[in-house]
Amino acid sequence: MLINRLFTEPLFFVAWVVAIVTALTIHEFSHAFTAYLLGDHTAKEDGRISFNPLTHIDPLGFFMLLIAGFGWAKPVSVNPYNLRQPRSGIALVSLAGPLANLVCVFIFALLFKFLSPILGINNLLSNFLFMMTLINISLFVFNLIPIPPLDGSKILFSLLPDSRFAEFKYKFSVNGPWILLMVIIFDSITGAGIFSRLFGFMVDLISRLIQ
Repeated sequence: MLINRLFTEPLFFVAWVVAIVTALTIHEFSHAFTAYLLGDHTAKEDGRISFNPLTHIDPLGFFMLLIAGFGWAKPVSVNPYNLRQPRSGIALVSLAGPLANLVCVFIFALLFKFLSPILGINNLLSNFLFMMTLINISLFVFNLIPIPPLDGSKILFSLLPDSRFAEFKYKFSVNGPWILLMVIIFDSITGAGIFSRLFGFMVDLISRLIQ
């Protein structure tokens, strides 16, 4: 458990928590700001257009972060009917979070590449830059999985016309979280490596691009 690092490697623990909270804050801010730009002020009225982590942190998600090493932030409220183009708008809002994480991947990967030889691989700042790279890759990959309530499902739904897929969208939205949980459990128990393969592919791709 991540919380154990607090007693064995307190600096590592603090750096890891700060990295995760920062990445989640950037992700949720990007959703909120994009929705505002596209005409929906709901997130702005909720105070979500902010880099203050306290506005984005979900208490249970943060608790799970400390205990299990993974967590989640408070979802950004978006009213698609306020968007100037509801169908394409909700896709862009949903895509904004993962894309912001992808931009962060390149920024922190490049900083790590150029600074780690100077600072040393075991330097706390080097470790933080490396953590930020890996965490943002994880958020990018995981959130694009097209299973509710992840961002990928909203992008998928925006591509499917309501006239033919309304019932599918409703049932998938209701059952999606359970399906996602079962996929995670199946992947963990069987060692299928579904998520680790996706993650490994992105790490390899990013490594090649910044070489």
